[in-house]
Amino acid sequence: MAITVTESAAKQIQNQLAKRGKGLGLRVGVKKVGCSGLAYTFDYADETQAGDQVFEGHDAKVVVDAYALTLLDGSRLDFVKDGFKQVFKFDNPNVDSTCGCGESFNVKQSIKA
Repeated sequence: MAITVTESAAKQIQNQLAKRGKGLGLRVGVKKVGCSGLAYTFDYADETQAGDQVFEGHDAKVVVDAYALTLLDGSRLDFVKDGFKQVFKFDNPNVDSTCGCGESFNVKQSIKA
């Protein structure tokens, strides 16, 4: 199981941790919410917890718990700028559909726990 990190995402993670003054990396996860059922979560990771996996790319770390990893496996994390909007964005091969607003998603039936 793996998650890759683009250079753009890595730079943003490094910048945010530098501003904050501490942190191991970016913690990404998945929560149940929204029209389609699931949404990505982003937070700082100061330490790892039991069951966490750490992925590194371009000198930045991404921490993922075991549940989220089953839904994010094979994903690529990017950081994109579109006008004034700047966001982390997943290219997730496990997504079956997204809601109209693009905030939530559903995974392929074979992935669901």
